Amino acid sequence: MPRRVRLPDGSHVPGLGQGTWRMGEDPARRRVEIDSLRAGIEFGLSLIDTAEMYADGGAEALVGEAIAGRRDSVTLVSKVLPSNATRSGVAAACRRSLKRLRVERIDLYLLHWRGGTPLAETVDGFETLRRQGLIGQWGVSNFDVDDMGDFAGLARPRGCATDQVLYNLEHRGIEHDLMGYSVEQGIPLMAYSPLGQAGALLRSPALATVAARHDATPAQVALAWTLRHPNVVSIPKGGTVAHVQENAGAASLRLDDADHAELDRAFPPPARKIPLAML
Repeated sequence: MPRRVRLPDGSHVPGLGQGTWRMGEDPARRRVEIDSLRAGIEFGLSLIDTAEMYADGGAEALVGEAIAGRRDSVTLVSKVLPSNATRSGVAAACRRSLKRLRVERIDLYLLHWRGGTPLAETVDGFETLRRQGLIGQWGVSNFDVDDMGDFAGLARPRGCATDQVLYNLEHRGIEHDLMGYSVEQGIPLMAYSPLGQAGALLRSPALATVAARHDATPAQVALAWTLRHPNVVSIPKGGTVAHVQENAGAASLRLDDADHAELDRAFPPPARKIPLAML
């Protein structure tokens, strides 16, 4: 089973979950995708991340079907578009997401990326939803250190529960400053696309070498690498039962110093500040 990651309020979530970007787009894959999400819950990957943007709400509807009868076993994360981030817009968007997800509460509700609405207004909308019991906690996505600093004075202490960012071996920029900041503030990071895009990362000879040492797969090594940080939740997409089972195997994989040295040579850590990468 995946280790647990502590949120600012003292609650815990699974350190390894499931992403749903690009799911819910192809009706022919609907049953396969639902089965993969359900299998992930059984394997302990019970945090499921989605967003109103994914498949124009189709991913939320897919998740809603997948978790039917399993709601109490799932930590549910969804995201609101910045175009809906006004006080009234957040409320309306949340209710639409709740309807698609077929639930009464979203455990963790995130601002997908920063837009033109003042943060104070978005935070006020989030706090209203929290008091109403429609969300458990709120957070953000694609926020760099400066963006996170802008919360000062806007939210109750420990109000922001997480920052979801792109993080994998190819994109290590957050290690320069955002990762340290998150630890200092007690705000965990949620790593999206931890396996990279289009499979290029998983074809790395360095990953293959490390995987061979552990009788593992390159995907499992890539995930285990993100999970080495106790403050990071990793949310790979599976898409099939076999892929989800492979991802789940990363939870028990422990990389050693030689492994990390091998990966650092192939994917050097940042030596300076790098603008936050986004997909």
